[in-house]
Amino acid sequence: MTILQVALDVPLPRLFDYRLTGESQGSLIGRLVKVPFGQGVKFGVVVNEAATSDHPDAKLKSAELIDNLPALPADWLALCQFCARYYHYPLGQVMAFALPPLLRKGKTPRITKPKHESAVPPAPTFNTATPDQAAAIDAILGATGFQTFLLHGVTGSGKTEVYLRAIAAVLERGGQALMLVPEIALTPQLESRVSARFPGTHVVSAHSGVADAARARAFLAALEGRAAIVLGTRLSVFMPLPRLQLIVVDEEHDASFKQQDGLRYSARDVAIFRARQRDIPIVLGSATPALETFHHAASGRYTKLDLPLRAVAAAMPTVTTIDTRKQKLQDGLSAEMISAIGERLGRGEQSLIFLNRRGYAPVLACPACGWISHCRRCAANLVLHLADRRLRCHHCGLEVMIPHACPDCGNLDLQPFGRGTQRLEASLVERFPTARILRIDRDSASSPQKWQTLLATIHADGADILVGTQMLAKGHDFPKLTLVGVVGADAALFAADFRAPERLFSQLMQVGGRSGRAHLPGAVLIQTEYPDHPLYRALIDHDYAAFANEQLAERQAAGFPPFAFQALLRAEAPEIAQALEFLGTAVARAEELGAPDIMLYDPVPMRLVRLKNRERAQLLVESRSRPALQNFLAGWMTRLYACKTPRELRWHLDVDPQEF
Repeated sequence: MTILQVALDVPLPRLFDYRLTGESQGSLIGRLVKVPFGQGVKFGVVVNEAATSDHPDAKLKSAELIDNLPALPADWLALCQFCARYYHYPLGQVMAFALPPLLRKGKTPRITKPKHESAVPPAPTFNTATPDQAAAIDAILGATGFQTFLLHGVTGSGKTEVYLRAIAAVLERGGQALMLVPEIALTPQLESRVSARFPGTHVVSAHSGVADAARARAFLAALEGRAAIVLGTRLSVFMPLPRLQLIVVDEEHDASFKQQDGLRYSARDVAIFRARQRDIPIVLGSATPALETFHHAASGRYTKLDLPLRAVAAAMPTVTTIDTRKQKLQDGLSAEMISAIGERLGRGEQSLIFLNRRGYAPVLACPACGWISHCRRCAANLVLHLADRRLRCHHCGLEVMIPHACPDCGNLDLQPFGRGTQRLEASLVERFPTARILRIDRDSASSPQKWQTLLATIHADGADILVGTQMLAKGHDFPKLTLVGVVGADAALFAADFRAPERLFSQLMQVGGRSGRAHLPGAVLIQTEYPDHPLYRALIDHDYAAFANEQLAERQAAGFPPFAFQALLRAEAPEIAQALEFLGTAVARAEELGAPDIMLYDPVPMRLVRLKNRERAQLLVESRSRPALQNFLAGWMTRLYACKTPRELRWHLDVDPQEF
């Protein structure tokens, strides 16, 4: 009798034994099966076959093979097993996450063959490469086996052209390519560009916005080798590709490559493991690399390829700070900013005013009694959205109508405090009544269709002034955009998170890079109360290396990543005392292991202590050695899974956390 060891989508780090119904031909490892579990049925993946089981034969239930789905390849299984080991997450849940929803339910989508598909793509036509682009392409294509490249190029330097030329060479050799991008919004425009460059080539997209049936078809097309290029966000790193020869991670620094719930993995790091696993090159592209990536390139672990010049525009935009301590702002804007916007209007050019805070105002308050629009489910304020007359929590999604009077004292004169994109838009409409003003944030671009409509309006010269959040910071070329004005960036300079300056620098350099990308010169104006701050000085000089080296020196002195390795154990419960009690038990279990290379910090409430009516706490674990940390976590997790916890308490581990 054949015993199948099956990984199931349950929160337990173990496999389950079943006996096979009927005879099998060949290995069943990687096959999907339907099995009885508890009072119902589940679908799982066969991970191992055995001749015997630790359980009596009479107690083993039967598994049913799903015949209409092919076996998952060995390298895909190994990738999931790596994620389960490294992130200390149950293997069955890793596989369930990596599979499209339809396939994990044992269903097969109707296969539709793309029109004009050809096995060998036609030779693409290219623009003339710059010398720096040509050198980068030669280095990538000259790699023999696994090699990690950092393509460090300023905004507008033509990194995408390097990617496409390298992909073209891979396709000519009969290989497949995987390209990861950080945002769903960037995938359609990149897909259009790739499809135009490689007509007749089967290109598939994979991201959370793709319908279940389409996602399953893309997965099977990649698995069966019919798809030549896979484009997608972080989940596309799990697409099976039998002839994979190149991986590209664009904007590799972007925080959205790290999953923040469920399997908390870094798609960039998993992609690097996958390239090593397949012995192929991987290209990490960015104008502002993550400090960990920059450090690895400086130490020689990665190969650094530089694109220091813009491919089209003659020069980088000029960056100027406006000292707001010395003047009274007009609706949040300085006189210099207002004048610069007016000049662009007079010349028929576009301006972008960047404020990374959506809504009308961060809070609604009563000046008479001090009432503030708090969220009743979170330790946060409700944001005023005046356009649809709502107070909305940006953490849990709670919405309430704007009250006519103060709920505490009855005062009718409620006041908005602070400024969001809606309020900034309203003030610009009042100041420039003839200008065509377009606001772009998660509210105005709430669906892919609305987002594409907004982009089409901008490209069709249908807007004079853009008011936007980080949605506009990367991946977009607007030829007539010559001014970027930055408002409200100072708060991130003094945030508690040690990564906040890195993220601010990246954000400002990215959004500033939207300016002057064609033949028109660009300018960036930053309103600040700290014009001499080193971060702003590095921005003015377009000197990422100076900023990165200063940050790395500070991190080395403080013992922060990349000079240490971290994991966060988080717990949440109806009351904070329950979460802290569990973390106290976790400390006791950790001390039983006697790991001298591990630093355990005290359990503390999280900064946003209450979220969706649950209170949260965290425990930081740190080591100067990644292997030591991993060995400790393996033993610690075994003990934690053995702990009895209240049903209402939930906990999870986050390895290499990006948010605290």
